[in-house]
Amino acid sequence: MGGCAGSRRRLSDSEGEETVPEPRLPLLDRQSAHWKNAVGFWLLGLCNNFSYVVMLSAAHDILSHERTSGNQSHVDPSPTPIPHNSSSRFDCNSVSTAAVLLADILPTLVIKLLAPIGLHLLPYSPRVLVSGICAAGSFVLVASSHSVGTSLCGVVLASISSGLGEVTFLSLTAFYPRAVISWWSSGTGGAGLLGALSYLGLTQAGLSPQHTLLSMLGIPAVLLASYFLLLTSPEPQDPGGEEEAESAARQPLIGTEAPESKPGSGSSLSFQERWTVFKGLLWYIVPLVVVYFAEYFINQGLFELLFFRNTSLSHAQQYRWYQMLYQAGVFASRSSLRCCRIRFTWALALLQCLNLVFLLADVWFSFLPSIYFVFLIVLYEGLLGGAAYVNTFHNIALETSDEHREFAMAATCISDTLGISLSGLLALPLHDFLCQLS
Repeated sequence: MGGCAGSRRRLSDSEGEETVPEPRLPLLDRQSAHWKNAVGFWLLGLCNNFSYVVMLSAAHDILSHERTSGNQSHVDPSPTPIPHNSSSRFDCNSVSTAAVLLADILPTLVIKLLAPIGLHLLPYSPRVLVSGICAAGSFVLVASSHSVGTSLCGVVLASISSGLGEVTFLSLTAFYPRAVISWWSSGTGGAGLLGALSYLGLTQAGLSPQHTLLSMLGIPAVLLASYFLLLTSPEPQDPGGEEEAESAARQPLIGTEAPESKPGSGSSLSFQERWTVFKGLLWYIVPLVVVYFAEYFINQGLFELLFFRNTSLSHAQQYRWYQMLYQAGVFASRSSLRCCRIRFTWALALLQCLNLVFLLADVWFSFLPSIYFVFLIVLYEGLLGGAAYVNTFHNIALETSDEHREFAMAATCISDTLGISLSGLLALPLHDFLCQLS
């Protein structure tokens, strides 16, 4: 790959050409840069998703006192469904959590659709600033809200922040050692766990939801500091690093190698080049869409229907445990790239679909005797989803040329959002159908 360790520049003179090694940073400086970038991308992943996770849970609490039977459609997709009395088999909510899932995912979907078309023309720094400002705005708006409309604007701001941040930072990984993809993925996985636990802990300690949100305004500041102060300049980095031998054994998936790449270089690609790159990426995009479709169909369409009455856990507690175990699985697998690498992500898509079919069958026939079987399956579901995410972007980083990598990362970002959107569209009618039968 262009820019890998051991790359060369060629000098011409009247007697011929001489291959001269490019200058490298001293060992200590390279080690320092490695850890700065590793910690920086982990924090960026954590902070980028943290505000979204926390704000969603907080929005449910803040809006609960405003909610009436006429505005149930504004329920937030937090880990706790609306408490209610129901004699039905499934203990159904009047509106599926998939309804608000769709409302929350649409801004991110729009951003990711624009990313490979024109968003790449914007410099990175303004995009990071907008992402941080939107994250802070989501905290402030939801914390100070006195109306449903204002709170939903906070939901939209959090979605914009998360979507814009993911597109930006994944594109940025193209100019750093490939190991930062693992650190970024681990950070995003940690956001689910740490975000939910921090909000739960502060509110359980006696802090009001409003004050809890305002106390987390430091998270956007950490995001901005990680980008502007912690990350080193990408130019002297070695994109291949310890994986040079592995990448050298593979043929580039798309395009030819470029001798040098700088942030923003992807904007010079023609439409035909972009289309060619995108077609080559479908081998990775399609299975990632399938994985996210299956797991969010489970999470937003089936979790609230997987209700066990033969346990001491309430319906709300069961739902929270499902979400927590899912997030634990995601965090573990997104942090596992150094231990386990999977090239054929289609296998993960197939296994996730089997999870969906199995749990859908249990919703219909109720054959599992204990909730603990579902706990294990949900943990396994999270492991598959996190592994698909981190390995997809890792494989793309290895198998695309330097010239195309920035665009490839941005284009592939659409996969998870598209899968989530499709799952929400299908989970809504399924929820209504099952609940009407019960």
